[in-house]
Amino acid sequence: MIHTKNDLPVKTRRQMVELLDARLADVMDLYSHAKHAHWNVRGARFLSLHELFDKVAEMAEGQADEIAERAAQLGGEVHGTMRAGAKATSLREYPLNIGGVDEHVEAMASSLAAFGKNVREGIDTSDKADDMDTSDMFTDISRAVDKMLWFVESHQAPQQDGKKMKDHPESSAA
Repeated sequence: MIHTKNDLPVKTRRQMVELLDARLADVMDLYSHAKHAHWNVRGARFLSLHELFDKVAEMAEGQADEIAERAAQLGGEVHGTMRAGAKATSLREYPLNIGGVDEHVEAMASSLAAFGKNVREGIDTSDKADDMDTSDMFTDISRAVDKMLWFVESHQAPQQDGKKMKDHPESSAA
């Protein structure tokens, strides 16, 4: 740890830097997933998804910077290389041999959902460690990820809890 006058206890700062480093690896991986999809999507909805996947990548790039800078603020050494991230990511490998819009939408939605889940766990962990600033940062990231997930999932057929909308009792006429 690098010396700082930050008043969080060293133990808390170490724990948060470890957490932040793990989420940095994930968000860098998410960025690569989005760029891969952006470059390789093909099909009838190409243009809208090509642009959307680029927005996901932009969001991930911005969140990576936030996460890395928070770790540095706490006195941590940031492990932000592609190789370090590849070793540490908890996200599943993005499928390399797909090109169709539906397959990319599903893969991107899965990546966003997994990252969002990890970020929400980070909210709880940092909250329990009494690091409200990190918790607040993760809350902001969670909202951004959920928004991107909503945008991506909007390209899928509507479903309600795994069932088609017509099977949902509230969707039938009274």
